[in-house]
Amino acid sequence: MKNHRILRFLAALILTLAGRATLWANPGGQQASVSMSPSQAAAPGQAASATPGPQSSSAQAPVVLTLKDALERARNLDPAYRSALADAGIAHEDHVQARASLLPGVVYNNQYIYTQGLGIPGTTLTSDTRFIANNGVHEYLSQGNAHEVLSAGQFADFSRTAAVAAAARAKAEIAARGLLATVVKTYYGEIIARRKYANAQLAGEEARRFLDLSQKLERGGEVAHSDVIKAQLQTNDSTRALREAQLEMDRSHIELAVMVFPNFNQNFSTVDDLRLPPPLPPIDEVEQQAKTRNPDLYAAMQAVRAANGELRASRSAYLPSLALDYFYGIDANRFAVNTRTPEGQLLHNLGYEASATLNIPIWNWGATHSKVKQSLIRRQLAEVQLSAAQRKLLADLKTLYAEAEAAKVQLDVLAQSADLAAESVRLTNLRYQAGEATALEVVDAQNAVLLARNNYDDGESRYRLALAALQTLTGVF
Repeated sequence: MKNHRILRFLAALILTLAGRATLWANPGGQQASVSMSPSQAAAPGQAASATPGPQSSSAQAPVVLTLKDALERARNLDPAYRSALADAGIAHEDHVQARASLLPGVVYNNQYIYTQGLGIPGTTLTSDTRFIANNGVHEYLSQGNAHEVLSAGQFADFSRTAAVAAAARAKAEIAARGLLATVVKTYYGEIIARRKYANAQLAGEEARRFLDLSQKLERGGEVAHSDVIKAQLQTNDSTRALREAQLEMDRSHIELAVMVFPNFNQNFSTVDDLRLPPPLPPIDEVEQQAKTRNPDLYAAMQAVRAANGELRASRSAYLPSLALDYFYGIDANRFAVNTRTPEGQLLHNLGYEASATLNIPIWNWGATHSKVKQSLIRRQLAEVQLSAAQRKLLADLKTLYAEAEAAKVQLDVLAQSADLAAESVRLTNLRYQAGEATALEVVDAQNAVLLARNNYDDGESRYRLALAALQTLTGVF
């Protein structure tokens, strides 16, 4: 009996010292603020290579990424975001071209025309050509032409392209906010995967300590062999869970590397800032920002405006258009500013001409009417889409804000649960050493603390993801 008491005392002392060492190495169950790359993290039982040798010339210090850095890098690489930016740039240039069509253009025309003459003796170069429309056998044209077309369709198209450009900018903002949500999910997914890997390491160490304790107590006759079997099963499960956590950590690290590095660089680490969650603004402020800064609603409004512009442009085809031209230069039988007639008279070839043309549409077999009907159909569709966007904004705003609020409230509860679960493990181990608890209770306590730690990490990530989703409607708070 005396030997049994000594064994119990030694086992309790070993477990207490091991638990304190774990707390000193990882106080409160918190991980370091900077996560290492998978190549830098080794699983338990794996020792770093001690083979001496020169470092590779390509070896570099890992890149430390913050969320802001990851977002900036992703903006340069994400094809969907770059495509939205390209569409916005193209729409802007269409608007520039529509504006240019409202202004007069200037060209400089140069032409030489040769016409066969009649071949009658005594004829001059300025007359008697076989084609009466031409002014002579040799004709030189060198003129500047200022051309302007005035029509209601041009002004309508200018308004339409302005709305299309504004809608394209709004869609680019939608893509930017969607990319932000994706980066936040991937970035914090990588951090959470590392935390769960660390939690699995702690659970594995706890399971191995329990296995060692149960074996010692079995040798002293304190517990049955079934406790050792239960501890061995728990150790096997923790080893398998550690392997799964490592696979998930590697997968999330690669996923983030693909998103932020053009050369698939995996030598980087991330900054864990989940312990400092940003505040959630009041619902009134969020609603006001959503009304004034929501790109989906703005894009739908501009789509209606563009449809109205297209309808006006289609109807303008019923109206006449006016073309104005002003020419200045020469149109003469010799390429010269001044020429002399056969009688010796000096002629000035340099001059100007102005013309105005009014085109009145009469009949085109219903083509204009068909275009108007197409425009009306597009406007009706745009109005329906605007109404749907308004309803969706209200629904999403309520849902996403409630999600963010619930995630924020649960953080304190999850943190308390993690602390209580850790204390439960400690107390259950002490009770087991004193013979007051069973091996099943110890295993349940170990599983509970692992689940509580993982739930707390998931809760912090959930709050950040909820904020990112809410900011797709309102912009950055």
